[in-house]
Amino acid sequence: MRGIIIVDKPSGITSFDVVREIRRKFKIKKVGHCGTLDPLATGLLVILLGQDTKLFSKFSTFDKMYKATLELGLSTTTGDCNGDILRRCNVDNISISQIENVFKEFAGEIIQVPPMFSALKYKGKKLYEFARLGIDVPRKKRLVKIYDLKILGFNLPCIDFYVRCSKGTYVRTLAQDIGERLGCGACITKIRRTLLGPFSINDAITIDKVDENHIRHWPS
Repeated sequence: MRGIIIVDKPSGITSFDVVREIRRKFKIKKVGHCGTLDPLATGLLVILLGQDTKLFSKFSTFDKMYKATLELGLSTTTGDCNGDILRRCNVDNISISQIENVFKEFAGEIIQVPPMFSALKYKGKKLYEFARLGIDVPRKKRLVKIYDLKILGFNLPCIDFYVRCSKGTYVRTLAQDIGERLGCGACITKIRRTLLGPFSINDAITIDKVDENHIRHWPS
């Protein structure tokens, strides 16, 4: 068996949980995914079956699109609302025009430091394994590109926004950096991936409904 399945991942489970369920459903061991989604995140997860797992290196270069919500004045260990709270700040003195101006600063090429709670590796061990032990390790800064960043709505202290970005971009880090620039901190409370290269959330199927009819094939 080989092919691609476009899954709409629910919140509360890991990307590997989806892989495990696909393995069980199709009784196939060789299953992978492109672009890890955090447990909080929902949306488009590209699953690769059998020999098509070799497409990972190609698919991992695709741009991504997200809709998300950040909360100003709340900083956590993970950069999202699932983490331990580090600090709370009052945001009553921050204006909408200030927020709009800071968002504009993050369009284009920016530098990010990958979060400790991520699947990147340091000396063969995933960063989140160190983070769970309270150990901070060196991480290289990386250049990423924000092609489009738009505010969709305000319900302060929460801000709904849309972002289209290059590979390697962490939306949690983007939210944290915006919060730091505003002087109050911020974290992600909702995030949904809607696009990965040519794959759209409109083509995705929930994990409970996946069957052989949802397997597609990449042109050889």
